[in-house]
This record gives sequence, C-alpha cells and structure tokens, in this order.
Amino acid sequence: MANSISPLHFSRILISPPFLLKSNGLGVSSVLCNSANPLRLCLDSGHRSASRPRPRLVRVLAKILQEDEEKVVVEKSFNPKGFPEKEKEGTSGSLPSDGSPSSSGLEKWTIKLEQSINILLTDSVIKILDTLYHDRDYARFYVLETIARVPYFAFMSVLHMYESFGWWRRADYLKVHFAESWNEMHHLLIMEELGGNSWWVDRFLAQHIAVFYYFMTVFMYALSPRMAYHFSECVESHAFETYDKFIKSQGDELKRLPAPEVAVRYYTGDDLYLFDEFQTSRPPNSRRPKIDNLYDVFFNIREDEAEHCKTMKACQTPGNLRSPHSYTDALEDDAGCILPQADCQGIADCIKKSIREPPSVSKT
Repeated sequence: MANSISPLHFSRILISPPFLLKSNGLGVSSVLCNSANPLRLCLDSGHRSASRPRPRLVRVLAKILQEDEEKVVVEKSFNPKGFPEKEKEGTSGSLPSDGSPSSSGLEKWTIKLEQSINILLTDSVIKILDTLYHDRDYARFYVLETIARVPYFAFMSVLHMYESFGWWRRADYLKVHFAESWNEMHHLLIMEELGGNSWWVDRFLAQHIAVFYYFMTVFMYALSPRMAYHFSECVESHAFETYDKFIKSQGDELKRLPAPEVAVRYYTGDDLYLFDEFQTSRPPNSRRPKIDNLYDVFFNIREDEAEHCKTMKACQTPGNLRSPHSYTDALEDDAGCILPQADCQGIADCIKKSIREPPSVSKT
C-alpha cells in the first residue's frame, strides 16, 4: 500500500548542495530533474496548479539552503591563498583571473605574468624571514608589521600626485587606504609593546626593507595598480597564515597572558570609525572584538589580515572599492559639495586620458 507524503513531511527532506544550481536570471535555485527519482522533483514553472504544491516547497527549501551555504562561504571559509582563480579554458562567459569582464588574450597573459612575479617575490622574502626568525616570533611579527603598512603609504602618495595633476578624484580609495595603514600601525605598536623591536638589528632590517619596499610599490603602482594590489594581497595572505599558525600552536599559553594596553584601546575604544573603514566586505558596526587576553589580540590581528586580503582583492577590479561608510555619509553630505569622480589605471593611462579627455567642470 503506497503511503502519501504530506507537504509537512516533504519540507523536511534534505537536499544536498550538489543538487542545487544557481539560476542565471532568477537568482534562486532549482532542483535537477531525475527520471529515476520516485518523488519526481521536477519543477515546471508553466504549470502551478493547486494539486501540485510540492515544487513550490522544493524551490523555497532550495533557496534557503543556498542562502545558508553562501553565508558559510562568505563568513567562515576565508581562503588564505586568496589569489584570483585561474580561468577555466573553454568556458564561455567566464571571468579572467582579476574578476573583470572578458578581456583580450594579451591582457590575460599580462595578468598571469604579474601574478607570477608577485608570488615569486613574496616566496623569496618569506624564505629569508623563515630562516632569520624561525624561533623568534615577536621579532618576526615586528618586521612583518613594519613592512605591511608601507604599501598603503605608497598608494596614497601616488593617488595624491594624480590628484595634483587632475588625473584622479576618488575619496573612497584614500579613506580606505589610510584606515588600512592606521590598522597596521596599531599592529606594529602591539608588537613593540611585546618587545619585538628590542634588538637593534631587527629594527635596522625592518626599516631598511620598508624604505626599499616603499619605492618599489610606488613604481609598481604607477605602472599597474592591479599588480601592486595583488602583491599586497600576497603579503597580507602570508601575514594571515603566519598568525594563524602561531595562535594554533601557542594558543593555550597566549590565553594565560594579559593583553597589551594599546590593543585594548584600539579594539574596544569608543571611536571605531577607522576600524570599520578598512573592512570593506562588512557593514559598519558588524565586528566588535573582545580582548580578554593575548590570544584574543592575535586572533583579531589575524582577522584583520583576512579583511586586508579581501580589500586588496576588491581593488584589483577598477572602480570596485567602496568605503563602508559611503552609503551613510552620502545621505548626510550636501549634494552640491560632491566632486565629480575621475580615475585612471597607471600613469600611462592617466597621461593618455588627460590629452584626449579635457577635465570636466562641475557646475556650482
């Protein structure tokens, strides 16, 4: 005797994620039809009679499962090696490795070359630091944080130069990069309070590498902002991995040690505007750390590096960066004070646009 399945029982049937496909036009999931499936979970958008309520339940359940799966990917599954994925050959409508629309073969080859050079440079520096600081964690972190904030100084320097020539006017980039440098500066202050800069040779090495790194980043950013942002993503990715290994190996000991005062003030202070500003993948006020011990400090530093990686990845697509506060600030600002937006990709593109396109004059 066949047993009927009520809608209540049917809604509890679990559908594994591989059976869910994202629809291109509707933004919801559908279920693959299988002729061997006795439940015949085939969705027919053209026939929605009252006697067949099950497809509607399947569609709702699939949508809920997809939303839950997307939340896990965004919030809990950060990939430390977050470099742009390689494009699959022969896939129509796919994106190149920088996430931009389909581009020419020369541009794809250029992107791969830039990323290969960045990874080679990053791996070389990592091997040197691993050799010099394999048993001195705080000194290693001091060197890393001295170097990590340099790119944001370089980005702002080049962007200010572009503004002087009328080639660039995007306040969001300057705001976010300054907030990133502010975050890295507090990482550095924490490492100094922990004694990471106690040796003269560590200070000498970190500071001279930082000077060289600054001019290298200025040159790279002027030629190709995409390459400079990817290089910074590589550096931040290494920092994430370094802190992740440290807290996993030293977690029990760190939980017994007190947090530095500078970390408590930075992460739990009253004014956290700049703390929210560099986290472009989150809305403001969505992350408020707790600092009870030294483990919490390094845990939050690791999370900061993950946010830097996401921001640097977003910057590799021109015009993709937005300040988390832009949407709320736009409602408060006077529309007459908003300046027209202008940008360019590298100094060659800036010169070309300045010759072909005269600067726009805002009406007052």
